[in-house]
Amino acid sequence: MKSKIVVKIGTSTLTAGTNKISRGKIEDIARQIEKLKDSYDIILVSSGAIATARQFVNIKAWDNIVTSKQALSAIGQPRLMQIYSEVFGDFDLKIAQCLMTYRDFENEVSRQNTRNTINELLTHNFIPVINENDTVAVEELIVGDNDKLSALVANLIDADKLIIASDIDGLFDKNPKLYPDATLISEISDLEKIDQFIEEKDNGLGTGGMTSKISAVKICFEKQIIVYIVNGSKRNFIEDSLNEKIPFTKFVPLK
Repeated sequence: MKSKIVVKIGTSTLTAGTNKISRGKIEDIARQIEKLKDSYDIILVSSGAIATARQFVNIKAWDNIVTSKQALSAIGQPRLMQIYSEVFGDFDLKIAQCLMTYRDFENEVSRQNTRNTINELLTHNFIPVINENDTVAVEELIVGDNDKLSALVANLIDADKLIIASDIDGLFDKNPKLYPDATLISEISDLEKIDQFIEEKDNGLGTGGMTSKISAVKICFEKQIIVYIVNGSKRNFIEDSLNEKIPFTKFVPLK
């Protein structure tokens, strides 16, 4: 039986340090999934709808408020899925869009329906690409960049691992963007000790800082799911983290 891995791809990873969606990064993700598909069922939780819309509309005409972000997401989401479909298709990979809200996790009927849909897609070799339905839900627009959503999905489908792609290598003892002598913490299980290490710095792209990622870890620990925080800007970051070829932080729940 294949292991299930949820991979959360944030806006900063998808844009590869620019203000546009990087087809090259999506190709990197597709290439890895093609290599791993015989051993793993991979579910993507992908941000990036608003960043995609910015490539097609004049954002100066839009206010930076939640309602405008919702409209931009509605414009960008089908374009983003088109890019995924085109790039993944080059590797003979099939995708399926799943738009979700937190209400889908609040009652057992919705949870079971969602779980059944994802498992059915995996059975027929479709890669679920999940995003928050920003037209009717706004939490991840404000804070989180799908970190919480990815954790809830991992819990729902009993994933073995959640890999959160970030713009740094993992959790450091202090913010490496502010302190050059910061040291990476390679593995941690006691979450009560890590609040002292978190110091946010806005990068202007996504909304998910380390605080939201640690919140996602806490959700996963409820079901004994291992979480990786890895640097999504690195080529081959999914495969290399699974093989422990790159530095990253592994969160291992206590038994």
